[in-house]
Amino acid sequence: MKNNINIDVKVNFIEEQSSASINQYTFAYTITITNNGSIGAQLLTRRWRIQDETGHTEDVIGEGVVGERPHLLPGESYQYSSGSVIKTPTGTMKGAYGMVNDEGERFEADIVEFILSEPYTLH
Repeated sequence: MKNNINIDVKVNFIEEQSSASINQYTFAYTITITNNGSIGAQLLTRRWRIQDETGHTEDVIGEGVVGERPHLLPGESYQYSSGSVIKTPTGTMKGAYGMVNDEGERFEADIVEFILSEPYTLH
C-alpha cells in the first residue's frame, strides 16, 4: 500500500500542572508517526478534536507539528511530544494529519480517538 501511515500515542497525566480546585487537568502525549507505505510522505497539517467529559469540544487546526513538517521515507518514524489541558479529569482526543506523498497526492492519516484520564478515574 502506497499511503500507509501508523500513528501510536502514549499519554501521561501531569499532576504537578493540574488542579481540581480550578478545573485544570494537564496531559502530555507522545506521538510516533511511522511510514509503513511504499513511498515517502510529508506531514503538512494537523487537526484535533479535544473533548472533556461534559461534552465541551475544542477543535485545533494548524500547520505541521511542534513547528515542523516532517518528511518520512518508507520505514522511517518521527516522534514528538505535546500537551493538552482540559477542565475535567477525563476526556478524549482524535484527529488527522494532512499528508502529501512524494507523487504529490494528498491524503489524511487518521489519529484514532484516545483517552485523557487522571489516574484512578473511571471512564
